[in-house]
Amino acid sequence: MQRLAILSLITIAVGADAEAAETARHTYANPIDIDYRYNFEQRNEDVSYRTGADPAIVRHKDAYYMFQTLADGYWRSTDLIDWTFVKPNRWPFDSIVAPAAWSDGERIVIQPSMMEPEAILETRAPETGQLDFLVRRMPPLPGAVQKEPGEMKPGEIPPGPWDPALFKDDDGQWYMYWGSSNIFPLYGSRIAFEDGKLVYQSHPRPMLSMDPGRHGWERFGKDHCACWAPGRPSPSYMEGAWMTKVRGRYYLQYGAPGSEFNAYANGTYVSDSPLGPFTYAPYNPVAYRPGGFAEGVGHGSTFEDRHGNWWNSGTSWIGNNWGMERRIALYPATFYPDGQMAVSTRFGDFPHRAAISKVDDAESLFTGWMLLSYRKPAVASSTMGAFSAVNATDEDPRTFWVAANKEPGQTLTIDLGEVKTIRAIQVNFADYKAGRYGDAPDIYTEFRLEQSVDGTNWQKLADTGTQRRDRPNAYLELPGSVATRFVRYVHGHVGGANLAISDLRVFGNARGTPPARPAGVAADRSKDARDATIRWRPVKNALGYNIRWGIRPDRLTLTYQLFADELVGAPLEKEIRALNVGERYFVAVEAFNETGVSRLSRVTEMR
Repeated sequence: MQRLAILSLITIAVGADAEAAETARHTYANPIDIDYRYNFEQRNEDVSYRTGADPAIVRHKDAYYMFQTLADGYWRSTDLIDWTFVKPNRWPFDSIVAPAAWSDGERIVIQPSMMEPEAILETRAPETGQLDFLVRRMPPLPGAVQKEPGEMKPGEIPPGPWDPALFKDDDGQWYMYWGSSNIFPLYGSRIAFEDGKLVYQSHPRPMLSMDPGRHGWERFGKDHCACWAPGRPSPSYMEGAWMTKVRGRYYLQYGAPGSEFNAYANGTYVSDSPLGPFTYAPYNPVAYRPGGFAEGVGHGSTFEDRHGNWWNSGTSWIGNNWGMERRIALYPATFYPDGQMAVSTRFGDFPHRAAISKVDDAESLFTGWMLLSYRKPAVASSTMGAFSAVNATDEDPRTFWVAANKEPGQTLTIDLGEVKTIRAIQVNFADYKAGRYGDAPDIYTEFRLEQSVDGTNWQKLADTGTQRRDRPNAYLELPGSVATRFVRYVHGHVGGANLAISDLRVFGNARGTPPARPAGVAADRSKDARDATIRWRPVKNALGYNIRWGIRPDRLTLTYQLFADELVGAPLEKEIRALNVGERYFVAVEAFNETGVSRLSRVTEMR
């Protein structure tokens, strides 16, 4: 009891300091904390959900601007942590899907996906929301016809441009890339903007195509099963073009194999010319995250921050209310001196720092704050039906707790099991029969977080403050560390018809030592060379594992995160189905728990 009393004094003091100090966030967690908009497309089906997808992020002058699908506006940030929604003076009546965006230093050009000629917008003062027409009406896409693939003649292409990307080279020449199909390739063309017109300066030609027979990660479905469900085979989709030029190389990126499952990823082809020919990168995919809470990272954008660091954004899958219910994720990226592109998704939905200077190692942005809430006991003030509080600690965005009503004062409490040091909390709301299909003044998120050492005496931990905005994935970094055992959500307001929380995620560190280094790692390449089975011995006190692999033993750029209770047997094993035929791979495993991360196992070759 004396120990608990001392800890109570510590937490009370920290809480007082937190209230007195101005909170300054330095970290973020995926999915990023923005006011995602309610989708209107399924209004007639009475399916209501918030969503964000297909992010196009550009740096323009002193800020970053993010455009995405069906948002009726865009977001602005100066630090990649806090994002403010900008309501533009004009926006397409049917909104924008999968936009292209590019800054040439003087203006941002914004182009929607389109199947017939529409408008292209520009802004020279994006912070104000003032948009103007750059092109009031696009010209027809050269060679575009509405035909079945087998009926098309040489030089004919499908309607578009859908999922466009814009790129202005160092010499001032503009290019456009586009495509979204399970049949057709991505296309590219040299273009110009002249006197309110877009001019196609070259006939569209194919840039790249998928080859799932050789590229395991391009197979559609959960963990690349090449299916919608057992017995329901499905083709893969390629979409989401984005061009990045680094040290004279052109990286034409694409999303595959489809947004509806955990395996959505980004890949790249590389060329010495903006229109190719392009060569498939042997280290693909470049951005991959099939495990954890924020699954999937396909169809996004790559940009350089003001400090010279690279970032890759993408689309994370939820898919509970609708297959295209999604969120936005942001990961640090690297272009190695030998040209390899890589995106670090290791612990990708745990807190990361936003870079404030040039960073040599992208993984150094991981804070080391571990997940403390996984499968912890949770109780609620009330529950609707079978939507119990235990759903709020399972790291699954498709399960959730629903309160009996959404009146202020409803609570959700997690018992961390013992006193631990907490640093940040993420409250992820779900849309259970939300009944909203657009913006409204009463769509905002308001709540308070409290902590207690003994479960009886409670102190304020954090709250949403005075700014009224919607925060479906609210991330609250604490101004200092707090030693406590119980964390309680106290409800204020949500805009949907029900109070539903998918996961109340608590980050920090427990006392103790990290797990031991995994041993007995072996990797057997399957007869189908796109697959390999990784085996290792269980590690005592491990909460989970990261399988890390790549085409060089000193560069394990890809990660599959798993929790220990997802694995059975001894040795443990997991099949990786994202390999490229003909490539040599190396793999290692690390274990993690609430204290920290083990040393990486011995690196072994997949044979």
